[in-house]
Amino acid sequence: MINHIVLFKLKKYDTESEKQDVIGAIEDALLSLKDKITELKYIEVGVNYELAAKSYDVCLISHFETIEQLDSYRIHPEHVKVAELIGQHAVERAAVDFEF
Repeated sequence: MINHIVLFKLKKYDTESEKQDVIGAIEDALLSLKDKITELKYIEVGVNYELAAKSYDVCLISHFETIEQLDSYRIHPEHVKVAELIGQHAVERAAVDFEF
């Protein structure tokens, strides 16, 4: 199995409420991939409990059976749509993929 972990740091927002709305939209979009991409075996989205933290805001954890399935996921049109949404709001991204 392949564990795909991605962290996102979002841009600054005028209010905490605005940031929470954006995080909610990103979380919903990511979780919706479970029903749209068969290669995706597991998905979890975590939100940093401290919205004003200097660390990352959102964490994605997903599992795939093979690297090839992860590669298919990366170019899947539904994933690309979600990546574009996140790209409108993220200022940093960090990722790690490992076998477990």
